[in-house]
Amino acid sequence: MLDATAADIFRSRSTLARGCRRLGTIEINRRQLLRMGGTAALSVAAPALAAAESEPRRRVRFPEKADLILLTDRPPQLETPLHYFRQDLTPNEAYFVRWHMAAVPTRVDLASFRLIVDGAVETPLSLSVADLRRDFEQVSFIALNQCSGNSRSFFTPRVAGSQWKHGAMGNARWTGIRLRDLLARAGLKGDVTDIAISGLDGSPMPGLPKMRKALSVDHANDGDILIAYLMNGTALPMLNGFPLRLVVPGWYATYWIKALHHVEARTTPLHNVWMDTAYRVPDNATANESEDALAKTTVPINRFSIHSIFVRPEPGETLPLGRPYQLEGLAMDSGHGITAVEVSMDGGRTWLPAVLDPDLGRFSWRRWRLAWTPGASGPYRLKVRATNKAGEEQLTAQWNHGGYARRVIEETSGMVTG
Repeated sequence: MLDATAADIFRSRSTLARGCRRLGTIEINRRQLLRMGGTAALSVAAPALAAAESEPRRRVRFPEKADLILLTDRPPQLETPLHYFRQDLTPNEAYFVRWHMAAVPTRVDLASFRLIVDGAVETPLSLSVADLRRDFEQVSFIALNQCSGNSRSFFTPRVAGSQWKHGAMGNARWTGIRLRDLLARAGLKGDVTDIAISGLDGSPMPGLPKMRKALSVDHANDGDILIAYLMNGTALPMLNGFPLRLVVPGWYATYWIKALHHVEARTTPLHNVWMDTAYRVPDNATANESEDALAKTTVPINRFSIHSIFVRPEPGETLPLGRPYQLEGLAMDSGHGITAVEVSMDGGRTWLPAVLDPDLGRFSWRRWRLAWTPGASGPYRLKVRATNKAGEEQLTAQWNHGGYARRVIEETSGMVTG
């Protein structure tokens, strides 16, 4: 059961200074969202390409959000500044935003909202958020979510798409019910192979289907996937999927359907642009190909690649000569578990082991730290790499046409003065 505070949030909730309060309804004021985005954030429009690298990465404040880095306003794509990753849980107001099409929901009436479960089931369901809270076991865990194209801007040669740096991800405590329990309540028929999921967002263009994804029935029933109604102990921000979001831990965000509204049990695979064309990677262990030799076979992107980044120092930061400095960063994988992180101060010739913070759960990122005292003035260049329990390591080079599933050893640089 939810505590009284959390329950009250669902009954009456305001969207910070730029939202509006209505009994039983959560709404982002349309004029305010348009004004915050600078142009019509919700107008009928195709997905926009990110701004060119030469353009400044300006920050904007959308409803319920802190100042985030704007990639596109139509649809909303907002990146989390690096300094927020010095916290184990990413604040809701700083959590990245990524929608695929401009027709995003801005108003949800909880009195009329229903989660629909249908298709090849014995008992079709139509459930309110209150039904989910009352009738199912509540589950809570910490899980990292990251866009498939997180860190895309670092791929060389450059690829098309939103030019995210490392901020298209966030770590949160999710609370809700197991998808498995919902499917058990509906009763899957014996020939079900796939579970299709979709949200309240729609397509603004004739001929372009709305965002709809599918998971295998075995994956949907593994007990790890959550239908979340709380994020870090409170209702989800509208831009992050209020009132319900599918949480698919260890898998990229394309499956984390926001404003979840429809769950369909299928006896045949789902075929649409979101499964057959978009979000596909080379069918090999490292998601690697080259411009001159594109992969002949691809598969839908799925599990996280192993990856690690710096959060201290930030790019271009100046460090004082001869003074101890705490290097800090994050390592993540699909759930096997990070076992080691190493840092190089000499371009990768030698490596030093970092200290890992306590494990927050198999689907959370893992923080690492290493004390370093710069011994010489001038430019520095630091590298970081991680290893997990499955023996997976980061790569020295990687490229694919989508800029997906980055697994490359990352670096940061700046100057030492004094």
